[in-house]
Amino acid sequence: MARIAKKPIEIPQGVKVKPEGNRVTVEGPKGSLSQELMSGIKLEVKEKSLFVTPVESANVEAKALNASHGLTHALVKNMILGVTTGFERKLEIQGVGYRANMEKGKLSMSLGFSHPVVMELPKGVTVDIEKQTLLTVKGTDKYLVGETAAKIRRVKPPEVYKGTGIRYLGEYVRKKVGKTGATGKAGGK
Repeated sequence: MARIAKKPIEIPQGVKVKPEGNRVTVEGPKGSLSQELMSGIKLEVKEKSLFVTPVESANVEAKALNASHGLTHALVKNMILGVTTGFERKLEIQGVGYRANMEKGKLSMSLGFSHPVVMELPKGVTVDIEKQTLLTVKGTDKYLVGETAAKIRRVKPPEVYKGTGIRYLGEYVRKKVGKTGATGKAGGK
């Protein structure tokens, strides 16, 4: 059985956890999140703690039950963190003339292409832009924040020769050495 999943999850002040059959809903100051539970997992709320327990059944294998036990614990804990503090991912844009701005609720980026790249943001995710080259993706759902940041980075990943493009803040990009000049001998002899 998973060791981390045996520990109770503390429920902070102002957060409501409602396990309803095969679904759990978490409501807090930053919003509400809902998640479908895997079969064989049960949630119990006792005082200010939430317990994730596996339910032995004939149709679920023990190894799969252990894996889903730990996963469910992590997902519910992330939901509680999301509705209390939220999640964020920072991206930086490097390159001459590369910049981003928000236009009518959409993210518009100039990245050296012949046209600006316009991205529609999913519901529940916001992007704050500082200095036109520093983006902060914020939201309550950890998966959605990470996926949105990855989609933005995928538009123009860091280039290995010059290092230009979109990267996570603090990400190290190993640069390759460019081509050197010819050997100096004409005709290859």
